[in-house]
Amino acid sequence: MNRRNTLAFSLTATLLLAAGTAQAGNTLNAVKERGYVKCGVSDGLPGFSYADAKGNYSGIDADVCRAIAAAVFGDATKLKFTPLTAKERLTALQSGEIDVLSRNTTWTSSRDSAQGLNFTGVTYYDGQGFLVNKKLGVKGAKELDGATVCVQAGTTTELNLSDYFRANKMKFTPISYDKSDESAKSLEAGRCDVLTSDQSQLYAQRIKLAKPDDYVVLPEVISKEPLGPVVRHGDDEWFDIVRWTLFAMVNAEEMGITSKNVDEMKKSTNPDIKRMLGVEGDKGKDFGLANDWMAVVIKQVGNYGEVFERTVGKGSDLKIARGQNALWTQGGLQYAPPVR
Repeated sequence: MNRRNTLAFSLTATLLLAAGTAQAGNTLNAVKERGYVKCGVSDGLPGFSYADAKGNYSGIDADVCRAIAAAVFGDATKLKFTPLTAKERLTALQSGEIDVLSRNTTWTSSRDSAQGLNFTGVTYYDGQGFLVNKKLGVKGAKELDGATVCVQAGTTTELNLSDYFRANKMKFTPISYDKSDESAKSLEAGRCDVLTSDQSQLYAQRIKLAKPDDYVVLPEVISKEPLGPVVRHGDDEWFDIVRWTLFAMVNAEEMGITSKNVDEMKKSTNPDIKRMLGVEGDKGKDFGLANDWMAVVIKQVGNYGEVFERTVGKGSDLKIARGQNALWTQGGLQYAPPVR
């Protein structure tokens, strides 16, 4: 490389480094200046993000939003929920309309690269399935040859559906809807034979039907659907905060730290617990947050297990078993790196 090329390369590298430095932290600064987190959620999915008549949101995705607000402000109420359809959700994040998307969104290679997004972790390990009326007499997905299938537009579900039927040499007629509620109503009205979506969403839609016991989720799971919070490319500081908010909740469950005993656990002699709860070290400085921010998240929102059980687990209407979403120590996939 000659001197001129060396100088050009150095100048380019310097400019890129300066651009990256200028961009880092923009989201956190904007959030703090605004005074609340803008969080994109579902337009109505029980167990994940669902608003009651008064506009109060509940669900595992909504609680992740609250946890992020608690991390940044020490107050889980410092946020604004933005309900989004599947078609709207990614554009809303890309455009800056929201700071974070927590809306049962599947982590895929194209979304994590070409679409300029970063998935921060997995809130819920899911998989696509099928919901049918029992009177159809179908016991398995391979009996659906020739079926009319309701599917939500703008989702990974559409491609999975096509791939599954093609791989099994079956035919189907798709009917696409923008909203999940529209798909469920179409199934209930008999306009389609089957509704396909993530299994968690099928259970959520099933309990909203007039006669839920008339419908059954078929046993087959035809895809991997890791669902989790999403942020934009280009802001590592914000990415770290959202990611480690989820990790803090998972680690807390593993360590036995709950919303009820978090203050007592600060007296623990376990160095891992002391670091996590801000009693020892200065881990808050690493994130640009208060030193006890993880303790605040757990106290105000709960650990991962607490959130799971009250939103989609045995303490909820969905009553979904932990399964893959159990801790790694309990045979599941939920695992978080250590705080150190």
